[in-house]
Amino acid sequence: MKARTALLVLIVALLGYLAFFNFASLAQDVPMSLGFTEIHGPLGLVMLALSALMAAIFLAYVIAMQATWLLEVRSHNKALQAQRELAEKAEVSRFTDLRGALDDKQQQLEKRLMERMDALESHLKARAQESDNVHAAYIGQLEEQLRGKKPEQE
Repeated sequence: MKARTALLVLIVALLGYLAFFNFASLAQDVPMSLGFTEIHGPLGLVMLALSALMAAIFLAYVIAMQATWLLEVRSHNKALQAQRELAEKAEVSRFTDLRGALDDKQQQLEKRLMERMDALESHLKARAQESDNVHAAYIGQLEEQLRGKKPEQE
């Protein structure tokens, strides 16, 4: 319990204690002046009733302030939740965009790699064909030399 709450509870308890044990004095009829007229009545009970009315009004004021504060906090929480959801959607969108960009980049790299591999393959085929032709020519020369014909004599 907070110190202010404890102090208020102590004051209310003290007022109740004094009112209970001095009720006879509070209920005595005395002349009361209202400024423009004079009436007879229990001044102590009137003062106690006015104090209770003031306490009730302050209590209602505090409850109204708390209710207003709670509604405001609730409104702020809803706005915060909406902002949080918006941020999460934006983050998901960024991840989706990043995923798409990475997929595009990967496809571009794969295309370039395949083009390069095709170029290397065609170059390799050309070199292999050239090598086959050179070897065939050497074999042809060797065959002619083995048969006894020299290619220079023709």
